[in-house]
Amino acid sequence: MSAYLLINHLLNFMAPAALLALLLVVLPRFFLGFFSSKRPVAKSWWWQVAINFVVGMLLLLAGLVLLGRDGKMLTYVGLVLGMATSQWWLLGGWKK
Repeated sequence: MSAYLLINHLLNFMAPAALLALLLVVLPRFFLGFFSSKRPVAKSWWWQVAINFVVGMLLLLAGLVLLGRDGKMLTYVGLVLGMATSQWWLLGGWKK
């Protein structure tokens, strides 16, 4: 496998976690009030994106190791649930 193909595979592996991390932080800002918090744990939006991305990558790697291949729907369900829980925690959802 050439370096180009390796980079292409790695970027495509990381793409769902990156897109979901960005959407989880940016979209609620358009719907002011659904996910707002008085005192969020992570102050800035880029810090929330970074933490959610790391959580998503760990979940994708766990799905790859446990299920033996990439792209299984169970992995993506875990990705969505895990990153939503992470964002809930970052916004201080348990404080309400």
